[in-house]
Amino acid sequence: MTKPLRIGIAGYGVVGQRRRQVIDARDDMETVAVCDRTFTADGEPVAGNGVVAYRDYRDLLGQDLDALFVCMTNDIAPEVTMAGLERGLHVFCEKPPGRTVADIQAVRAVEAQHPDLRLKYGFNHRYHESVRDALEILRGGQMGRVLNLRGVYGKSKFISFGQDCDWRVDRAVAGGGILLDQGIHMVDLMRLFGGEFTDVHAYVSNTHWGHDVEDNAFALMRTEGGVVGMLHSTATEWRHRFRLEVALERGGLILSGILSGSKSYGAETLTTVWPSADDKGDPREQTIRYNSDPSWADEIAEFADAVLRGGPIRDGSSEDALRTMETVYRIYQADPEWAARWGL
Repeated sequence: MTKPLRIGIAGYGVVGQRRRQVIDARDDMETVAVCDRTFTADGEPVAGNGVVAYRDYRDLLGQDLDALFVCMTNDIAPEVTMAGLERGLHVFCEKPPGRTVADIQAVRAVEAQHPDLRLKYGFNHRYHESVRDALEILRGGQMGRVLNLRGVYGKSKFISFGQDCDWRVDRAVAGGGILLDQGIHMVDLMRLFGGEFTDVHAYVSNTHWGHDVEDNAFALMRTEGGVVGMLHSTATEWRHRFRLEVALERGGLILSGILSGSKSYGAETLTTVWPSADDKGDPREQTIRYNSDPSWADEIAEFADAVLRGGPIRDGSSEDALRTMETVYRIYQADPEWAARWGL
């Protein structure tokens, strides 16, 4: 294509605006229209450069677009994604792909009818440098296979970018709580490192904040190959925390901290552990600290390459979204009391 891809953004909150910054920094993409229910009138210019604003996504889809970014709440994201595909647009949708497994299954059915279009989901953490470097070490094979994983991802309450977000604690809109909203990133990474978890035990609760969505989820999971994963997703971690430990046959990988908009999860580091026969439990370690976050730009670059040059969706495919959502729901359903309470 000689002209930049014409991009529409459905949902122009903090995430939608951040996506636009990355899009407009590229020479092969340009934002031409956005929509958000907070706009007061249709067709008005917003934030310069001739970008036009609408209140309803259907009006946005009536514009001359090549691709659509969906940055909307979980209840409507699947609907807008399917509408974009049916309109003949390539679609990039934020995680989660919806409120339920049925949501992503419905999207995939529409996707299958449009094999020439690209659909990508924003599992952003896969693009962090610490995660990519850890995967490169794992796939190199020198440390052997994965034995087990421990993951903790938590924050102090249901907030996003410093703002109280009422929709995130409304089950009808969000579909779930901390596990579906934030913990889904850790679930996705544990799948990426360990494989598909088929045997799941869990305890899910909302006993502290008292919302109708979970504020804590504890899971003990196992793959068919015997890899065991322990996960804690929490909204009562007063010191914001991200930590993923990967035990290997001949060493270990520890990912700690994650660079984020809030800057509250500490330094992003990757520690590589090399045990030896005589280390007495105090092995040699090397820690790398990462000071930049290329993840937002890199995942959009992959999407652009797929659209413009037919490249693959390597990370964040609808298959990834489906498998991760299935694991999230295995955790919900593994707590009989929680599952019965919400009809899961």
